Amino acid sequence: MFYVFHGDDEHSKRETLAELQKKLGDPSLLELNTNRFLAKNLTFSQLQHACDSIPFLAEKRLVIVEELLGNQPSYLEELVTYLPKLPETTRLVFMESHPLKENHPVIRLARESDKGYVRLFARPEGSRLEAWIRNKVQAAGGNIAPRAAHLLALNVGNDLASLANEIEKLVLYKGQETIEVQDVSLLCPYVAEASIFELVDALGSRHGPSAARLLHSKLDEGTDPIYLFSMFVRQFRLLIQVKELAEAGFRSPEIAGRLKIHDYVTGKLYQQSHNFTLAQLETIYSHLLEIDVAVKTGRTDMITALSLLVAGVTA
Repeated sequence: MFYVFHGDDEHSKRETLAELQKKLGDPSLLELNTNRFLAKNLTFSQLQHACDSIPFLAEKRLVIVEELLGNQPSYLEELVTYLPKLPETTRLVFMESHPLKENHPVIRLARESDKGYVRLFARPEGSRLEAWIRNKVQAAGGNIAPRAAHLLALNVGNDLASLANEIEKLVLYKGQETIEVQDVSLLCPYVAEASIFELVDALGSRHGPSAARLLHSKLDEGTDPIYLFSMFVRQFRLLIQVKELAEAGFRSPEIAGRLKIHDYVTGKLYQQSHNFTLAQLETIYSHLLEIDVAVKTGRTDMITALSLLVAGVTA
């Protein structure tokens, strides 16, 4: 068999590889029969020799090759000819950190051959990410409230390895009790300011009641109104940048690279930008400047200004 694991979800990819290794017998014997290669400087003869070698005191040999197919090796045609002839005792795994095109010769071969298996590992976003969190918590024997799952997704993003670590801590802390927002805020360093980000997210999505409730909740907790204001400024500055790039024809992944912000955050901003025209965003940003001047000159206080801002933006 040969396997093609490709895509940017390294966490799930490594988990799947570990599951495959468990199925191949005694771990100590499998380690003796495992070859790992980085594509750089790997020749076809080296790869073929590793695959053709007879397992030592074991039933299977595992060969793992990283970053080969995406680099289009010079011996790609030889490789495609060889793969259907792999020995029955060999399991060859190609690990690719970027998605391969469907017309890639090895992808096509894997789909057509009974010896091949291909799987795309794409990091989930939005509702799929929150579903991943809920499933991971359930698999660990716990339960999580929807808002708590949303909070984790919003602030950790789709770094699944980090999410898995946070989920493990939360499940150990709560056991079979439901994980709530306050538990996430207490245990996860990523979400120490979780409700602030949730507030800014509600504002950007123009959810008036949620934004007003979250604003007054943070103020009641004693959060500095100046800090909240700085978060609003940041959100709308990013929304303007995302809106301009979106109108120029760029998609969310390209925008993330240009602005150097997390893919998940970019996706949220990209969705939120559809709620406003560019002119509206620029007007709001100008109003933020006016608030800044008015507060600093004593013509108003920040709490009143924030309340009016939330009401106006979400109207």
